[in-house]
Amino acid sequence: MLSPHFTDDHQQFRAQLRRFVSEKIKPFGDEWERNGKVPRDVLREMGELGFLGIRYPEEYGGTNLGMFGLITLAEELARSTYGGVTVTAMVHTAMASPHLLHAGSKEQLERYAPGIVSGETITGIAVTEPGAGSDVAGLRTRARREGGEWVINGTKLYITNGCYGNLFFVAARTDPNAHGPHGISMFIVEKGTPGFSIGRKLEKMGDLCSDTAELIFEDCRIPAENMLGEEGKGFYAAMRNFQSERIALGAMSTGEAAVALKMTIDYIRERKAFGAPLIENPAIRQRLAAVHAKLEAGKQLLYFAAYLEDQGLDAAREVSMVKAFCPEITNEIMYVCQQFHGGMGYMRECAIERMVRDARLHAIGGGATEVMLEEIAKRWDTVPYWK
Repeated sequence: MLSPHFTDDHQQFRAQLRRFVSEKIKPFGDEWERNGKVPRDVLREMGELGFLGIRYPEEYGGTNLGMFGLITLAEELARSTYGGVTVTAMVHTAMASPHLLHAGSKEQLERYAPGIVSGETITGIAVTEPGAGSDVAGLRTRARREGGEWVINGTKLYITNGCYGNLFFVAARTDPNAHGPHGISMFIVEKGTPGFSIGRKLEKMGDLCSDTAELIFEDCRIPAENMLGEEGKGFYAAMRNFQSERIALGAMSTGEAAVALKMTIDYIRERKAFGAPLIENPAIRQRLAAVHAKLEAGKQLLYFAAYLEDQGLDAAREVSMVKAFCPEITNEIMYVCQQFHGGMGYMRECAIERMVRDARLHAIGGGATEVMLEEIAKRWDTVPYWK
């Protein structure tokens, strides 16, 4: 049951993605997991096919397929069962590069957008710090103006595409006297800029073919024109982009859950215990049916929030619900699917084992579940059917 807001263009995009995942990702995912990265030539091929430009208009080589294009990309990449591939592409497409689209000047867009869309330039978003994750207002990285340059000092942590990315959108506090959300600005920093270095490549529980790093800025000097958007408005730019990011995370979650559920149903149709296929056990069937209903509820909430976003309506409450609900449901579904795979589900050779690990991040990244629940609670007075 898909949303009526998926157009023929989205469905053609879906078919193209499905072929690519089957032919160019699934056969090689294990190797990429061992190597800890998605090869850059694969990302460039995704760019050539138009997969990475769905947020960008045609004048920059994009396809401008809106939120439902974003969801289609996430859902189909999830079919690979390699969460690290999905994370690599979705951070670039849905979480980092939209900052340029939303706030970039004409000159910045002309300089960077073609490479972003083609996959030649892979982006990351550098907001999270050792002491500031979901609490963006608590960041400590500083940027000071010196003539025609900005000088950045600070450390960013848990940055996806941090090791092998080319371009980063960095949040830093530009007003030393401001507190909380005030006085934060966004900057464009290219890899190789003096004073910018990769600290550590971080070892993770899951998403092993997605590279994650610590970024260090030590008197990193960038041209003044590399400020992205208005000075002091970076917090609000980050909050705006969180809408896209959280919808993407909802789609990644439900996409992975749908694949895991289908794999498990297929497995219990074949797997026998006590002389009969597991699917004939009512307790197992009903447990899977129950989580399937929750998955469908999550997907329809996701599609509704995406529709509101595409219409330019205030969807902060609905998007927060998507981010709070879909990853938690996905983790529940992964647990159930692993349980019904029995001992096989605990083995590294089984895709479910990897998917359980990969899915855990969704409830943490992009705003932890608890933060999202507070965002929902703040908006209780705006619920139309309670007025």
